[in-house]
Formats: sequence, structure tokens, C-alpha cells
Amino acid sequence: MTIKARLATAALIAFGTIGLFDQPASAEVRLGKNVRIGGHDVSHQTFNKQRRGRYYIYRTTPPKPGCRWVSHGDGSRTKVCHLKRKLR
Repeated sequence: MTIKARLATAALIAFGTIGLFDQPASAEVRLGKNVRIGGHDVSHQTFNKQRRGRYYIYRTTPPKPGCRWVSHGDGSRTKVCHLKRKLR
């Protein structure tokens, strides 16, 4: 193989591997049985890129107690929960 052929092959391999990593990563979190956050039961919920979860735990009464869904302009939604910590 000539030097030009080796360089061309190396360039194709390099650009091919860059193409593999240009996609955004995606993950999904599935909460199973008996999952608790701050003493509250959050079992059997699934969160991904379109459905997200955000939990705030307070020692005193939270300013906006409870959970609500917040919609975003891109079609995704976030479950926002303001919870008071439960003691065991």
C-alpha cells in the first residue's frame, strides 16, 4: 500500500468512527418495586428523554406541596414533585 492509500484509509476510518458518536445518547430509567425518595413511594415509574422527573425534598413544609406535570415547548414533560421528608 502506498502512503496516500494508507492516509485515505485512515481518514475514512477516523470519519467513520466520528459518525458513530455524533448521535445523542438516550437512556431510560425504570423505577421498580419498593423505590422510595424521601420516604415517598415512587415505584413503577419510567422516565426518559420525553418524560423526566425532578424531586425536591424539604425538611419543612414545601412552598408548593405535591406533584405536577410541566410541559415544555419541545413536547417533553417533567414531573416536578415538592415533597416533605418522611421520618421512619
